[in-house]
Amino acid sequence: MNNIVLPDETQTDSSSDDETSLVVVILDSNPGQKMLRDSPHVLTHCVDSIIAFANSHLMQKAQNKLAIMACHSKTSQFIYPGQGKHTDVRQVDGQYEVFTAVEKITKKNLAKVLTADSSTVTKESLLAGAIAMALCYISRLQRTKPPGATLNCRILVVTGSSCSASQYMNYMNVFFTAQKQNVVIDVCALDQHLSLLQQGCDITNGLYLKVPQLQGLLQYLLWVFLPEPPIREKLVLPPPLKVDYRAACFCHRQLIEIGYVCSVCLSIFCRFSPICTTCHTVFKMPALPAVKPKKKKKI
Repeated sequence: MNNIVLPDETQTDSSSDDETSLVVVILDSNPGQKMLRDSPHVLTHCVDSIIAFANSHLMQKAQNKLAIMACHSKTSQFIYPGQGKHTDVRQVDGQYEVFTAVEKITKKNLAKVLTADSSTVTKESLLAGAIAMALCYISRLQRTKPPGATLNCRILVVTGSSCSASQYMNYMNVFFTAQKQNVVIDVCALDQHLSLLQQGCDITNGLYLKVPQLQGLLQYLLWVFLPEPPIREKLVLPPPLKVDYRAACFCHRQLIEIGYVCSVCLSIFCRFSPICTTCHTVFKMPALPAVKPKKKKKI
């Protein structure tokens, strides 16, 4: 995180009343995803769509900022702006230099992430850790911004992985941290419904969308996720789905509807346990129901 090059905020005119918008895009590049195992070329289509979406965000306003992360099964890294300064990016076919830099640097660093981890890949992606890194990056920018400047931040998660209940506590921590920092979390699900990430969108007032057709990913990104949150209220967007607020138990990491909650640490269990495995609090066993004495027959 300390090696990430921050945008040069000191050169921004602090007297300007324009607000700066920062978008941190988290791309799930885990090859263990079902859609990538069935069709590996889908990743190229997703990367091209995200790059076009990122350039559209930068094109809206000169002060807009951008960061792109790659989330893997064992690590999460910034692939744009990346580490070190990039001064060798030149204009190609009349394309704006910033757009060229986003495309070249993103693809180059993403290729390094995919080739670096050649070990056995699991289906589970570290999305909660990637969101935590994005929140740290946003907090760092908030501390270094010029006095009086306004920085509106949001996180866009693009993933095709399944919802992992084993990261339930990590998800809840980053969701409520984002809510406290006024950071909006948007989620674009590519393959299947994600109930935990849908809860994060509802907590942070973000948008959740399950893409009906992967071929139209760019159209959905530009239509739903490109507008700023205040502008979305004036647009006709897909109707929101009912939020599934089921919690994951701490013993089997499965989503449950009815369970037992520890009164000390609020841990959730699907079965009653006399000792909380989280805080080791000892509870009294539930008393057996009282047996009513039989009435004597009157003679």
